[in-house]
Amino acid sequence: MNILIFGPNGSGKGTQGAVVQKKYGVPHIETGVIFRQNIFKKTPLGEKAKAFIDRGELVPDDITIPMILDRLKGDDCKKGWLLDGFPRNLAQAEALWTALEKERIKLDYVIEIDLDREIAKKRIMGRRLCKTDNNHPNNIFIDAIKPIEKDGKFTCRVCGCAELTARADDQDTAAIDKRHGIYYDTKTGTLAAVNYFKKRAKIISIDGSVGVKEVSEDLLKKLA
Repeated sequence: MNILIFGPNGSGKGTQGAVVQKKYGVPHIETGVIFRQNIFKKTPLGEKAKAFIDRGELVPDDITIPMILDRLKGDDCKKGWLLDGFPRNLAQAEALWTALEKERIKLDYVIEIDLDREIAKKRIMGRRLCKTDNNHPNNIFIDAIKPIEKDGKFTCRVCGCAELTARADDQDTAAIDKRHGIYYDTKTGTLAAVNYFKKRAKIISIDGSVGVKEVSEDLLKKLA
């Protein structure tokens, strides 16, 4: 089962990707990890990518896509894969589709976690970190994981720690708006890429506004 997964920052895409990985035993492949591995191993493509990164430039698709294809051909991908983080725009979607067809790699599903832009922004800004354990889920805008409010202050819903903090980048509205501006762009951005694949693969659209458990249940039901 070969899958692309899409969702705006704040949609829980990483969480749902892990659910699919566990259920179907396919690797959850993130493009950022592919870059780091190629650069660390000093592969020819990794060396080319590093040169662009060191200059603060975007890595061209003719370097990125061969890296991705090489990863999709790995032994652990024989039963399928879940690709996360690419394509980010329409041009990349067209280039990836052409490359997949050339390599005769089938794309079975495209998962789209649908979430209103303002809700996605609130979820990012609502994330809180527990001093005891950063993996304790707390978000002041999500009822299912909302921290406990005591004397006008929030405490961790898991361990009761009274020291909850927010990451600086989670409060950077300009950065959030910039990322979301690319994602929600239906002409050339990520949603344009999603629409491109709607004519070429089976699309599974999931309502990301409900709870994490409900999203997982809906996703696995539609993948079955």
